[in-house]
Amino acid sequence: MHYDVIVVGAGSMGMAAGYYLSKNGQKTLLLDAFNPPHNRGSHHGDTRIIRYAYGENEAYVPLALKSQELWNDIEQQTDRELFLQTGVLNVGNSESPFIANVIASANKFSLPLEIMKANQVNQKWPGITLPKNFIACHEPSSGILKSEECILTYAQLAKKHGATILTNCPVMDISIQGKNVRITTKDQVFYSDSLVLSAGAWSTHLLALLDLNLPLTPIRKTFAWFNVNESMYNSQHFPAFAFDTSTGIYYGFPSINGSGLKVGRHDGGEKINPDSSIIQFGEFPEDEGDLKQFLQKYMSMQQDILLKNGKTCIYTLTPDENFIIDLHPSYPNVAIAAGFSGHGFKFSSVVGKILSELIIEGSSEEDISLFSVRRFDN
Repeated sequence: MHYDVIVVGAGSMGMAAGYYLSKNGQKTLLLDAFNPPHNRGSHHGDTRIIRYAYGENEAYVPLALKSQELWNDIEQQTDRELFLQTGVLNVGNSESPFIANVIASANKFSLPLEIMKANQVNQKWPGITLPKNFIACHEPSSGILKSEECILTYAQLAKKHGATILTNCPVMDISIQGKNVRITTKDQVFYSDSLVLSAGAWSTHLLALLDLNLPLTPIRKTFAWFNVNESMYNSQHFPAFAFDTSTGIYYGFPSINGSGLKVGRHDGGEKINPDSSIIQFGEFPEDEGDLKQFLQKYMSMQQDILLKNGKTCIYTLTPDENFIIDLHPSYPNVAIAAGFSGHGFKFSSVVGKILSELIIEGSSEEDISLFSVRRFDN
C-alpha cells in the first residue's frame, strides 16, 4: 500500500508528527516496534516537566512557549487534562551556571520568575530544606505534562484525521530511491513519498540503513515514587522541581492524586543496547539509595523513607545534549528527530509540527538551526 508519509517510531515526537501530517491532508502511516505508550521509550512514567525559563540554552525558550500553546490547543480540542500548572522550582547554589541561565532566559523573554533565597523556600514549602548557599527560581506558569496521556491523545486525533497506526511492527529495512520510500517489516512492505524517522534509542540502527551514522548513546535511567506526607507534597501546593547539586542533577514531581513524590536523577546512567533486556529498577542498589540520599538532604525526609514504586526509561544522548531535528543530508524527503537527551518530551508537540512542516514545505517556520544534523560532520 502507498502512503504520502510513513512515520517510523510512533512515540512522543512521531505520534505528534502523525497528527500534524494527517491534519494537513497527508495520507499517513505510523509504525512502531512496540505499542505506545510503552516502557521502552523516553515517555514512560506518567509525567514530564514543562518549563520555559530554560537552563540548558535560551534558544529553547521560543520552542517551549510554542509547545505550551500547542498543548493548550490539544486540551481544548479533546477536553482532556494534559497539563497541570503546579509551577516549577529550579534550585542550585548561587554560582550554578544552570540557575544563571534560567534567570538570563527569563529576563530576555520577560518570563514570570521569582528568585528566592533558601530561607524563603524553606518557609514557603516546609517539605524542602535548602542549605544557605542555595537559591531557587520559581516559575509559577509552568508545570507538568501527563506524558502517556499526551501520546494517547495524539494517537486519537491522528486516527480521527485518517492516519493508520500499526503497533508491534518493527521495521526490518528502509530503502529510498529518489522520492520513492520502501519500508519492510516482518510481514509487509509499505511505500510512501516521504519518511519521518523518530525511533528513539533505535535511531542509530535505522539511520545506518540510510548511510547516516550519528553519535547517539542510549542510557538506562531510573525514577521512583515515595510515600510522603500528602498534605505537604500534594500537587495542589507543591511544585515540580529540578535541583543542580554537587552530587548530581535531580528532578521531581509532587504527589498527584496520592501517587507519592516522584524523583529521578537526570545525569549519569549506564549505556545500554536497546535490543537487550533493560535491568529493572532496584537491581542496582544505587537505584533506590541515590534517590533516598537526595530526599534526606533536600526534602526534609528522614531515614524511614518508603519506596512505593520504581521504573526505568531510556535517554538517547547526543554529545552536546541538544536535539537532532533536520532533513537527511542526502534525502530531502526524509525528516529526522532523534537524540532528545532526556529533556525532549515537553517539546514533542512543537517537534511534531516542525516535522510535518519539513515534510510538506521542506523547511520550518521555527528556528531549528541548533539541531542541525550537519554539526556532526567532523
